[in-house]
Amino acid sequence: MSRFAAICRKTLPILLAGSLALPVAASAEGPECVVLLHGLSRTDYSMKKLERELAESGYSVANTDYDSRHHSIEELADVAVESGIAQCEQHLVRKIHFTTHSLGGILVRHYLARKPIAKLGRVVMLAPPNQGSEVIDVFGNMPGFQMFSGEPALQLGTGSDSVPLTLPPAHEYELGIIAGTRSISPLFSLALPDRDDGKVSVESTKIDGMNDFIEVPYTHTFIMQRQEVIDQTLYFLRNGHFIHHNSDDSDSTLQPTL
Repeated sequence: MSRFAAICRKTLPILLAGSLALPVAASAEGPECVVLLHGLSRTDYSMKKLERELAESGYSVANTDYDSRHHSIEELADVAVESGIAQCEQHLVRKIHFTTHSLGGILVRHYLARKPIAKLGRVVMLAPPNQGSEVIDVFGNMPGFQMFSGEPALQLGTGSDSVPLTLPPAHEYELGIIAGTRSISPLFSLALPDRDDGKVSVESTKIDGMNDFIEVPYTHTFIMQRQEVIDQTLYFLRNGHFIHHNSDDSDSTLQPTL
């Protein structure tokens, strides 16, 4: 197989799954909705590109903004998740999916640990600190850290006060996790074991019960804006798994279900 043919076989499924994918089929039961939850010290603007591409693919989208720098994770979980659900329900949807960045994933886990969502579909988490982050352990007590990072940050460590470590595994819903492997925060990376995205180690993103997992060469800060990540998110929401590439066996490439 020529090098050009090999590249085409490797990249075509991603293209089909994302920007060239057909819209979600209309249903008499109503559309499917995706709730977007941004990360710590961010706003809904950070999820705008993902919002646009989901909408272009036929989803109703609730790009939920919440004050991620104040209040506890326990308080934010109810406010953010229920706001997203309420926006979806305005469109009489038949399924409610979630796509989250960083802290947003912990809010969904915390909410689902206490309250079921009747129309719950699939969940995609981008760079979630599911096992906490050693960055908080090392830098959390430094002057100005909470002012800069926000109140919920101190609950995202790996110690006894870690909220993620108190949450149950993800056995009750379909979950796909995308972890970044590139850092633009060398100081924070020194506090993290093994590979990381500058805020969370790859291993810390994982959780028992997840249905699929992939790594991508992007940073924690911008992972949600990368086209490959958006394409993989769309693919998981439709199919319940990601597209995996095996360089040793090009014939194993998954074909998208549209």
